[in-house]
Amino acid sequence: MITALVQFNLPEPIVIEEAQKVFSSTAPKYREIQGLIRKYYILSKDGRTAGGVYLWKSQEEAEHLYSKEWMNFIQEKYGAKPIVTYFDTPVIVDNFTGEIVGA
Repeated sequence: MITALVQFNLPEPIVIEEAQKVFSSTAPKYREIQGLIRKYYILSKDGRTAGGVYLWKSQEEAEHLYSKEWMNFIQEKYGAKPIVTYFDTPVIVDNFTGEIVGA
């Protein structure tokens, strides 16, 4: 599995309530993405940096989402260019399901 960390600096800081409203408007777009296991929307405490943490089955599937069109969508929606960093994810502890995956 692969974790992708997506971050972008917002032109103006936002508060958590505004972020929740904006993020909720885009969340349905990620419901049926092939290979995407889970997505977390993130906002820094100072409201200046936003993004997402994505858990993927493979990097190839992740790279399929992070196309030029997707980058342009993020740029237009949030006014900032996203930076994507990939991490191998060899083990996951899921306290919600009570599972340890990959151990």
